[in-house]
Amino acid sequence: MAARNRMPPWHENVRLANGRDLLIRPIRPEDADPMRAAFSLLEPDEIRQRFLHPMKELTSKQADQLTRPDPRRDFALVAAEPLPPGEALVGAVARITIDANGKDAEFAILVSHYVNGMGLGRHLMRRLVRWAKGRKVQRVYGDVLESNMPMQALAQSLGFRSEPTAEAGLVRVVLDIPPPKPKLPPLAAPLQPSPGNR
Repeated sequence: MAARNRMPPWHENVRLANGRDLLIRPIRPEDADPMRAAFSLLEPDEIRQRFLHPMKELTSKQADQLTRPDPRRDFALVAAEPLPPGEALVGAVARITIDANGKDAEFAILVSHYVNGMGLGRHLMRRLVRWAKGRKVQRVYGDVLESNMPMQALAQSLGFRSEPTAEAGLVRVVLDIPPPKPKLPPLAAPLQPSPGNR
């Protein structure tokens, strides 16, 4: 998957292995209707892996909540057709929300089977983690179905560890983010001998 062109912050043109061009960008309120339309194209297993329970539709209220993240604690990206928001079909959504403690953040990623298996989930996850680091989050986590082995394998390859959960059938993947290293003061310039000491 190749990225190209200079774009605004968190915007990125990518070309998948199958030659399809997508635009990764922050989610917009105009994405609500295309997301509802795309929801009907998802397989039941895709819906269950993202929402952890069956759903027949994405309601207007749910779509509105997804497409209006709180900038103080939420960050959401979509991978969509390179068309204006409101017209572009959305193929993937990645979201992260900082918990009330300000130290932990929960992620969720949904990649449609139309663009699955081409590195898009990994690409989006790395950007969620990068955003979390910028907000000084100490731990990123997500609850994943035990049967969702591809997501568990992806998380493990990116340094996540697995933890049990109180809910049967779920496993929690956790990434500990080390605090940034303190910046060292610049090295002092070596003393130059005075002309009289040469």
